[in-house]
Amino acid sequence: MTDPQIALMMLGIFIAFVFLGFPIAFTLMALGIAFGYYAYFDPSRMWRGYNRLTEDASWWDSTSLWIEGFYNNRIFDLFVNQTYTVISNEVLTAIPLFLFMGYIVERANIVDKLFGTLAIATRNIPGSMGVAALLTCALFATATGIVGAVVTLMGLLALPQMLKARYDHSFATGIICAGGTLGILIPPSIMLIVYAASSGVSIVRLYAGALLPGFTLVGLYLLYIIGRSILNPKLAPKPTREEMPEVPWSKLILMLMTSFFPLAFLIFAVLGSILFGLATPTEAASIGALGGMVLAVAYRAMTFQRLRESVYLTVRTTAMVCWLFVGSYTFSAVFSYLGGEHVIAEFVQSFDLTPIQFLIMAQIIIFLLGWPLEWSEIIIIFVPIFLPLLPLFGIDPLFFGVLVALNLQTSFLTPPMAMSAYYLKGIAPPQIKLTEIFKGVLPYCGMVIICMVLLYTFPQIVFTLPEAFYGPGR
Repeated sequence: MTDPQIALMMLGIFIAFVFLGFPIAFTLMALGIAFGYYAYFDPSRMWRGYNRLTEDASWWDSTSLWIEGFYNNRIFDLFVNQTYTVISNEVLTAIPLFLFMGYIVERANIVDKLFGTLAIATRNIPGSMGVAALLTCALFATATGIVGAVVTLMGLLALPQMLKARYDHSFATGIICAGGTLGILIPPSIMLIVYAASSGVSIVRLYAGALLPGFTLVGLYLLYIIGRSILNPKLAPKPTREEMPEVPWSKLILMLMTSFFPLAFLIFAVLGSILFGLATPTEAASIGALGGMVLAVAYRAMTFQRLRESVYLTVRTTAMVCWLFVGSYTFSAVFSYLGGEHVIAEFVQSFDLTPIQFLIMAQIIIFLLGWPLEWSEIIIIFVPIFLPLLPLFGIDPLFFGVLVALNLQTSFLTPPMAMSAYYLKGIAPPQIKLTEIFKGVLPYCGMVIICMVLLYTFPQIVFTLPEAFYGPGR
């Protein structure tokens, strides 16, 4: 077999192992080292010390030199260097800080007050409780960036209230599932940090580029909720005065000041300091982590147990991302050395695709990968396969990254592997059926596709803010 054929076999074995349920990070490292040992195998270099032994050398000397030669393969040097590269990557330093901010905010008892206040503030809007739930999800998802945590917490807080208000089961559950995924698109998104580290795109420009698409998607969701509530009021009955009494404006403003504005100010302070160049993403993330702790103390929700849980979850998630990077970097380096990247580039070029056709093909592949894989695995492992092809089609990696982040919304919403639906089903009341949740999330997949079409048609939605803030360029 030729080296490129071995590279493709390496990729095929990895995909097979993924579907068999093997741990992805360690599978990547094992395959990278195993195939890398073959790729960098050089007997003249590895056993040159052993070959210089004289005939009267002891058994111990010959055995130790042979073992030393066995490990004198460049793949081990590569593995160590890749590990050091990941650990010393300044972009990735922001991940544990943003994660810690999210976990602390999640435990600060802010969300229940926020949802209650927004439900009152929007009571005269059709589908008011659904609008309040989506806005709460969007704000909370932006603060945490952790889909499972947002969907689970909102399912415990908002879903019972919506069911009590006689909301349709599918309509109510679809709002929570769709709103919970927004944190992987709207900055400060952890997913965008991971993409920036993989692609070399400026995280600051990436955050600016993702803002308008994120707000566009939220706007489409709100239009859908309000529109359906107007067309079919039975889906979201208007609350009665007994269910939601009138609140004086002075009291409503006070409620907003103590629930909505603190969290919103924290998010905008973090994001604004990054976009306006006042702080690096890592510095802004540290401010956010401190701000999250201050909020938890202010809401009297800071306990040692909650702090310990937040630190533990942060370390666990950060370790997973770092090991994925180590494995992916090692795997991709060996894959490229064997010529696999060149084979894929030639294969794609043989179709003679236009840039828009290539983008559609890439997004379909990422959409399908989103069924069995988490977003982190897709961004770290599979997206780098497409990145070298972007210059061939004249596609800006910033635009591609925003499209991927938008596309990955569907990976949490598309049956039968819609993880948001399973998160919600795990804590929903028994009368909520999984099929009802699936029915509720499908329209939001349509909203995501409409938003992607808008980006294809009007790419300036992505480029307007980066060019306005930082000028043209990557």
